[in-house]
Amino acid sequence: MVVLGSGSPLPADLTAAVTGTQPTLQTIDLSPAGGSSPTGRTFSAPGVLRAESAAAGRAVSPRATRRFSLVGATWTDPARRLTGTVQVRARSLGGGTWTPWQSLEADEPNPAEPGSRDADGARGTTDPIWVGPSDAVEARVAADAGRTTPLPPGLRLDLIDPGEPGAAPVPRAYELPAARTAIPARPVPNVVTRAQWGANEKLVRAAPEYTTDVQVLFVHHTAESNSYSCSESASIIRGIQAYHVKSNHWNDIGYNFLVDKCGTLFEGRRGGITRAVLGAHTLGFNAHSAAIAVLGNYSSRGVSAKVRTVIAQVAAYKLGAYGNTPAGRTALISSGSDRYADGSRAVLNRISGHRDTGKTECPGTTLYGQLGLIRGIASAAPADLGVSKINGATRIGATYFTRGTIRPFWQVDTATTLMNRYDVSVDGTLTASVPAGQRQQLLRLSPGRHTVRVRAVALNGRVAVTDTAVYADQALPEFTSGPTVTLRPGSLNGIVPVRLRWAVQDAGGLRTVRLTTPATANLGTAATIWAGSVKPGVETTYGLRATDRAGNARSVAAVRTAVLVAETRAERGGTWRSVGNPAYLGGSALRATAKGASLTWTFTGRSAALAVSRTSVSGRVQVYVDGAPAGIVDLRSPDAVYRRAVWTRSWSSSDRHTVKIVVEGTAGRPGVISDGLVYLR
Repeated sequence: MVVLGSGSPLPADLTAAVTGTQPTLQTIDLSPAGGSSPTGRTFSAPGVLRAESAAAGRAVSPRATRRFSLVGATWTDPARRLTGTVQVRARSLGGGTWTPWQSLEADEPNPAEPGSRDADGARGTTDPIWVGPSDAVEARVAADAGRTTPLPPGLRLDLIDPGEPGAAPVPRAYELPAARTAIPARPVPNVVTRAQWGANEKLVRAAPEYTTDVQVLFVHHTAESNSYSCSESASIIRGIQAYHVKSNHWNDIGYNFLVDKCGTLFEGRRGGITRAVLGAHTLGFNAHSAAIAVLGNYSSRGVSAKVRTVIAQVAAYKLGAYGNTPAGRTALISSGSDRYADGSRAVLNRISGHRDTGKTECPGTTLYGQLGLIRGIASAAPADLGVSKINGATRIGATYFTRGTIRPFWQVDTATTLMNRYDVSVDGTLTASVPAGQRQQLLRLSPGRHTVRVRAVALNGRVAVTDTAVYADQALPEFTSGPTVTLRPGSLNGIVPVRLRWAVQDAGGLRTVRLTTPATANLGTAATIWAGSVKPGVETTYGLRATDRAGNARSVAAVRTAVLVAETRAERGGTWRSVGNPAYLGGSALRATAKGASLTWTFTGRSAALAVSRTSVSGRVQVYVDGAPAGIVDLRSPDAVYRRAVWTRSWSSSDRHTVKIVVEGTAGRPGVISDGLVYLR
């Protein structure tokens, strides 16, 4: 065994084409030494050839290699067969165990098309085998027993390491690589199969024949009575098949499809409804066409709307499969009919009646008059396509807002039987393609603005699209300030008036801002202030919840306690007299008339207000905060009011403060009545 360590040169007959993460090829020569070939030899115990074949055969001793996972044998001439057997085994990478001996199979010459690019430089090959990640190989070769044909020149082992794929760009959550977006097969019309209607396959004398395409659908009627019950339709079709074979001496029933008066569709001639089966239905024009026959006579009566839709579906299915629009026209060359001589050119509607090519009443005058309506149904684009709703998103104006996962539902007025599929794309990237019966799709969107497009594809190939703007937002609303609670002027009759302030923003737009406590209210999206009242002495939570248009929500809260401090707890300066009245807080208050009389409160809080009573003869007081002048408050009121909060001051944080009032001694109305102080803790 040759061990290849770091830096050791590779043997002359071992080459590596590419290194790195790309796939690599290593080759080991298996050509017989001296140009001789083994003849009629067999293998003995694993690892060696029999003595009599060792000189003529070729054995490759266990050999260390670079990493590989797949092994095969190739030779120079692709037209040569391998008239012998190549067996290999490999040693697992890291584990050191050897696989069992395995033969490489080569059943036929290289199948590349002569003259094609595939044939340029081609080699003869065996089928490769997968051995898993390996780092050593052993091989042995022997000719087939009793054969003297030399082994093909240039015989070698090819060792392939598939490499590691490069890191693919990470797609946005909604994107799928195009190769992984499966396009559903065109839906096959719902049909009663030959086995289901009981076709007698023993009557069919030969294999079906095929034409190259379907350019025209011919409409026929079978011309018998319309009085049959639809439960008899299968029996009628079995009879038509027997007549066409035994009487007409045709190979099988002539029509490709049949439909009864109730709209049930039946498979006609054998060969597969997905293929262009050559029928026996329209003299001179069976090639490049298909036919559908309506059971019954429609000379004086038309077919129902359901039957018209079934005929249109078959036309859209068969013609659309070859890119032919059912409403169009085309030219066919006749192979000879009683209306068009052999070799003559007939310009026909894609959906034609039998009488268009032959001297016949078929498919009946009334049904023939309905073909224009059938063409319109078969050739129409998907009608009134629109997105009806999007689960997981909220519509505001023309845009839907979502947190990222949505399920759009769409609708279309065209019958499902006339539809092929729906393609769903996001920002131009195909994300999903769903069958005609599915009208919804789960999508996961990355943050940002997107266009979700639903593309409806009809069986006839025509399309309709609808675009919907969707904004995906995973970020929560942001409160840039607040909630801030302050005192405000107002009644102190068992309550304390407060004011709540905030500021909130969201890139995608706000949907609601709600007050959750101490009351509940929808505050709108533009408001930044709420005025209310709370009970004094009770710890109160002020909660706000902001929700954006996508449904993301953030809640914030502040906890405050409104404290009433009686006037009697103030530090007094000058003369104050206690006065009693049930209207005062606690039933009493302090009154002063002398200029310079003062009251001082010291507290720790973040907002304060004066509690007073006001009358028509009340005077003014000067206010000081932390020793500095803070304004003058006139307590005069045309009507007597009691228990009132006046003059407020707030701070950004809770701290120790003093508030002092000094009686001004206003001329003619020197008296003031203090009921205490209110502050927020």
